[in-house]
Amino acid sequence: MNYKLLANVRRLSQIGFLLFFCLLLLRTGIDASTHAAGPDARLAYPVRFFFEIDPLAALANALGSHALYRGLLWALVVVIPTLFFGRFFCGWVCPMGTIHHYFGRVKSESKRGKLRISSNRYKPWQTTKYYILFALLAATALGSALVGWLDPFSVLVRSLGLSVIPALNYGLGALARGLEQSDYAALQTVGGALHAAFAATVLDFHQPYFRQGVYLGLIFLAIVTLNLRVTRFWCRALCPLGALLGITSRWSILGLSKNAQTCNDCNRCLMQCQGGDDPVGPWHKTECLLCLNCVASCPRHSLSFGLFPETAMVEGPNLQRRRALVGVAAGVAAIPLLRSTTGFAADKSERLLRPPGSLAESDFLQRCLRCGECMKACPNNALHPAIAEAGLEGLWTPVLVPHIGYCEPSCVLCSQVCPTGAIWEITPQEKGWVGDAAGNAKPIRLGTAFYDRGRCLPWAMAVDCIVCQEWCPTSPKAIYLQEAEVVDSRGNKKTVKQPYIDPAQCIGCGCCEFACVLQDRPAVYITSVGESRSPANQLLLK
Repeated sequence: MNYKLLANVRRLSQIGFLLFFCLLLLRTGIDASTHAAGPDARLAYPVRFFFEIDPLAALANALGSHALYRGLLWALVVVIPTLFFGRFFCGWVCPMGTIHHYFGRVKSESKRGKLRISSNRYKPWQTTKYYILFALLAATALGSALVGWLDPFSVLVRSLGLSVIPALNYGLGALARGLEQSDYAALQTVGGALHAAFAATVLDFHQPYFRQGVYLGLIFLAIVTLNLRVTRFWCRALCPLGALLGITSRWSILGLSKNAQTCNDCNRCLMQCQGGDDPVGPWHKTECLLCLNCVASCPRHSLSFGLFPETAMVEGPNLQRRRALVGVAAGVAAIPLLRSTTGFAADKSERLLRPPGSLAESDFLQRCLRCGECMKACPNNALHPAIAEAGLEGLWTPVLVPHIGYCEPSCVLCSQVCPTGAIWEITPQEKGWVGDAAGNAKPIRLGTAFYDRGRCLPWAMAVDCIVCQEWCPTSPKAIYLQEAEVVDSRGNKKTVKQPYIDPAQCIGCGCCEFACVLQDRPAVYITSVGESRSPANQLLLK
């Protein structure tokens, strides 16, 4: 068998899936920004596809909600072949693995000569990912999808979509604008062409900004930098999906065979090993990523893959029962610890504004993978990763930040792209904010607006301002005006229109807070009280 050819096919597969992932992620933002104005807007190519084939996401969804959300059954497309062929997904498909694969090829002082051979041998610390998996699944079973913190697709979408791509968007946009504003006609032409090309491929309609973007980018950079020390350190030691697929592949029928009579122990197979699975033996099947580098580089063809290999040279994951129990116990203990240190219940936080269609807070935390896909799809840059609004348990879950962006009345893209149903898919009619649905008796409410009269211009300074009322999208408007006679600083009497909130009409969209002329700290602000998803967090007595 021509293993060098197969290794090249594997490289093409890796590059193809990585480019496909990046295309879906980029188109998510571009489509959301340019086509979300109408009530029928949809994302034709959401990056949700990769979560639907993610066995870890499917397992977490099943444990947390005791059901499988739409599309997650496609994870069997990965699970079933893994039972036969091993961790092919990690070596041939996974975009996160591909990034680490090629960064792991960068030469460093710790991976030269004998050190390189030593670093590619199996190490006991590679079992860490299994204990991480046990802890995350235990926490998920108890009602919190903490697995999303380390799920590779969640990490990748969160890092690229909320940090790397916005930075790229800014840099490319600045380059194109700089050329367009040049004094030289030739450079202006080049700048215009680049701007058009970037706008059609990678640039969002307007510059996105995400809270914690810098920190998410630094975390991702740190994970990638670890490859300078150990090739694919993430895949070997941290990835819970890799651990799940490793356990699944334990009894796969495809395996590595070694001809001891022709092998001269040259260790060339260890030079390019990606998984640290020790192809020289005993071979750790659960760590093998099927990169085929070992068999392709063997000069004597002493290594080969085949069905039903000799079990004598196959080694299991070497898990210790005590450490496995400690991992499960850590996951179990994490839930009460996280929830007891938030000060107040997460669903009582006044600025915990969830996207439209979000489930009740306890159900939301059971399902949300903290992937950031809804934030990437939001056309108004209104959704951001939570910091402290939902406590440490809700870190990186989506929250609406009206000061930065408001919820578009006709948009339901966040519910369309959510892979697990934490944001249940709704239609514009079910949202009930615009068009024929505007008269809906029960529109989805995100919260209620309140005024700080000490900062509101008509109330505190006798200055005319009706911007918030003009922006209010409800019909009839939730913000109404009443004329009042006031005295200005010169003692002159004048009539101004002072704004009031009708809580029965307010939907908490955030338009008023976003549009307030006091941009440092808006005089009108949204809190979560009155949200539809919580019967207890209500303002009006009925």
